[in-house]
Amino acid sequence: MIARACTKETAKALEELYEKYNRREFVHPDPLEFLFDYDEAADREIVALVASSLAYGRVAQILKSISRVLERMPSPREFLEKASHAALKKTFKGFKHRFTTGGEIAALLYGAGKAIGAYGSLHECFTAAVGSDSKNIFSALSVFTKELISPAGCGYNSLLPRPDAGSACKRLNLFLRWMVRRDGVDPGGWDRVSPSMLVVPLDTHMHRIGRALGLTKRKQAGMKTAIEITEALGKINPDDPVKYDFALTRLGIRDDTDMNRFLAQCGIAEAR
Repeated sequence: MIARACTKETAKALEELYEKYNRREFVHPDPLEFLFDYDEAADREIVALVASSLAYGRVAQILKSISRVLERMPSPREFLEKASHAALKKTFKGFKHRFTTGGEIAALLYGAGKAIGAYGSLHECFTAAVGSDSKNIFSALSVFTKELISPAGCGYNSLLPRPDAGSACKRLNLFLRWMVRRDGVDPGGWDRVSPSMLVVPLDTHMHRIGRALGLTKRKQAGMKTAIEITEALGKINPDDPVKYDFALTRLGIRDDTDMNRFLAQCGIAEAR
């Protein structure tokens, strides 16, 4: 099944999809769009953390919730450098995004601020956890999430899934895609992490696409499935296996896309 994903037909179809849809004009409505307002990587990494962490639920509510957080911190880096945990809890008191509370936003931002204070940036905090023999970023994510959670003294935060518990960590992998890759859609800023280590941000939509393309047979959208899909895409583009993620997720979202037509281009009869 995976071999099918490595055919010349599939590689060509993916490249054509990328050329057509991997453009900023196709980003809205996507939480990624908030990053475009910040030129400095020091601000953008904080915005990316907030935007990706809240990227669950209905898209209209996601965009509204991200806006509510960012409007309270006009200069994100400067804001976190000065904010205490108590001040953050007061600032975000009453905030709610589905089952995420203002207290969890405050804890996340406090942890981010402490990490920035200790390492100089979230970029440096993350790269410090990346081992020279690491094939992907899951082990580093485990360390990174602990760095962000522990300062607030809480053992759980709905905004930070646990890689060591088998989660596919879709939102964290989305965060990393935005910050590590740089092209017409992803703004980048983290130049010390290799795109080759990234893992596909896996949700139910991407899982369905991966199964339809034969990238995986797994029925559960967990960490192993995310790695399997990434490795299959890596056979086409080993230096940048998540290159096609944004374009692929336009399938089924945009009215001008046709999943079955795309699969036919790949030599696959129909979606499964």
